Amino acid sequence: MENDLKKAVLWESQTDGKLRCNLCNWRCLISTGKRGRCGVRQNIEGELFSLNYSKVCSANSDPIEKKPLFHFQPGSRSFSISTPGCNFQCIFCQNWQISQSPVEEDAIQGSAILPTQIVDAAIRNDCSSIAYTYTEPTVFIELASECGKLAREKGLANVFVSNGYMTSEAVEFVRPWLDGINVDLKAFTEGFYKNFCKARLQPVLDTIKYISGNTDIWMEITTLLIPGENDSEEELKNIAEFIVNETGSDTPWHISRFHPMHKLNNKSATSADKLDAAYNIGRQAGLKYVYVGNLPGARAESTFCHSCGQILIERIGYTIISNKIDNYRCPSCGAEIKGFQLC
Repeated sequence: MENDLKKAVLWESQTDGKLRCNLCNWRCLISTGKRGRCGVRQNIEGELFSLNYSKVCSANSDPIEKKPLFHFQPGSRSFSISTPGCNFQCIFCQNWQISQSPVEEDAIQGSAILPTQIVDAAIRNDCSSIAYTYTEPTVFIELASECGKLAREKGLANVFVSNGYMTSEAVEFVRPWLDGINVDLKAFTEGFYKNFCKARLQPVLDTIKYISGNTDIWMEITTLLIPGENDSEEELKNIAEFIVNETGSDTPWHISRFHPMHKLNNKSATSADKLDAAYNIGRQAGLKYVYVGNLPGARAESTFCHSCGQILIERIGYTIISNKIDNYRCPSCGAEIKGFQLC
């Protein structure tokens, strides 16, 4: 077992041998021999260890648009890795087999792959970045950190696809090497987070505001629309206005279509009309870039100039048909288009 362990970061000793984990906003108080909510961080004789550092369970070359990140190195590929574990328990998780296995099955399965091997694989696959994704990257932050620093040295960018539950300490820990993040803002009510994710809303809002106000990490936000649960006009308006007010109108908002998944298989898929209504709500709130996901062929997959309406990045699914952005400007009217290495 010792070979599978990695001493964890961001924790402090408490009384009676207990440890306080400061990685995510649960801030678990962990007794000797016990694990945190994520199921992959354990107090072993007064020290906190990561149990998933040597358990890489997914490694693929993906379009960066799949994250989704639309204003971040468009048309590039990102080498995507994950290990088991998550600090949420979403009943609609599309990767539940790996995210929930440490808690639901007491299983942490994967392969030991060195950070140098991961970075080398990214380069061999012509990737421009490494994405820490599929499960919550915060809970494998030790592996992500070592990979991220090496990736930077090799000229690669780093991105998180996250539920946004990380502490400000964790944001500061990744800040030196993290270039982009997509945060899931799953809803705008505490009830939804409690009932569907076994989590809380406010820490997610706090994380989004902290990243926006204190770092230069490029951020995009995603909301999966679940029929009858988080898709009311009022809730969508609240989400859109929060993004405009707290992160700015240049922040891309991805509205994704729900498909029945995991323990939430009694719902129908999100209708095209509902996605269109959400798109209009976002635009009316002042967001310059609203995208519709999981609906291939939708006009709202593409990027349009917020000033003159010129199509700038034409997409079909995850494929870039054309990119007309010139030095972060619209070639037609000269309006600035925010993002990370857009050209």
